[in-house]
Amino acid sequence: MEIIVMGCGTSQGVPLVAHDNPGIDLQDERNWRSRTSIHVVIEGHHVQVDAAPEFRMQCLKNDIQAVDTFILTHGHADHVLGMDDLRQFCTNKGGEPIPVFTTPIGMERIRAIYPYAIGRPAASGYVALDLDLMPRRLVLPGGGIVSSTILPHGQESTLGLVFEEPSTGAKFTYYTDCKSVPPEALELGKNADLAILDGLRPNYHPTHMSIDEACAASVELDAKRSLITHMTYQIDYAIYTEKLRSTFPKVGLCYDGLRITLE
Repeated sequence: MEIIVMGCGTSQGVPLVAHDNPGIDLQDERNWRSRTSIHVVIEGHHVQVDAAPEFRMQCLKNDIQAVDTFILTHGHADHVLGMDDLRQFCTNKGGEPIPVFTTPIGMERIRAIYPYAIGRPAASGYVALDLDLMPRRLVLPGGGIVSSTILPHGQESTLGLVFEEPSTGAKFTYYTDCKSVPPEALELGKNADLAILDGLRPNYHPTHMSIDEACAASVELDAKRSLITHMTYQIDYAIYTEKLRSTFPKVGLCYDGLRITLE
């Protein structure tokens, strides 16, 4: 299984526009964060999770050549607004719609933003989406498994996802955009080879986990390795990597373009 971190920034990205962004070293490329999304290759099947506003550039930078299945974790702008750029992946499949799985609110949001994209493409070169609700257990072509759970995220819940690859035994837990990891999600995501967790900033936020909350969740999940995503400018990569090394040695930070292979 391969995981590509296409973006790991908060909803405004990092650095912020029209802001001094104090405390972060912008000479370090790992501190330049586009909006959060990942790409997972599991049993040869390409799964795109969320489409940030920068999705097109993320695909070019990371050489994404296929999207076979798309999962929208929730309908917030920083996760849904890049979906029109799925169009070339549809064209490469002869105009066939891309299967899309999401929540009920996510489905409403897609229909509202992309009414022309539902079903067959409106014209040659347009995006086409085949919408469905995310089941608790999705078996992909090739045999990869994606299990889902609901995570609290203010007024709109988020899909927590757990990927399992039978041919290698690899397990990957992806819990972005959440305030906590409820018991059901803990049980589902436990003992993974890798967990990527929401950790917005050092201080409290009403709908996202802080760095400390993400680290506490990582201990409960007991993954071999955990990484934090969806970060603000308040988290400098080098400074927090060093801090975590002494306090939570199995926890690190994502950065845009990070590739991880699980075998």
